[in-house]
Amino acid sequence: MTKDLDAQLRGDDPAIRLRAVGALHRLAERIEVAAVDAARADGWSWEQIGDALGVSRQSVHTKYGK
Repeated sequence: MTKDLDAQLRGDDPAIRLRAVGALHRLAERIEVAAVDAARADGWSWEQIGDALGVSRQSVHTKYGK
């Protein structure tokens, strides 16, 4: 998968490059969700998670708070 995305990001076709960027965004979002869930399960506060992600606790809580 990494080699495929790398090749797509370096290709000449802008449509293919943009689709690869979209795929990376979706992957990063899934990884972030899993990391936030794990941090909450370990007892991390919204402030700690926000600090680790470089955003405010309010924005993290708004996005992931249930």
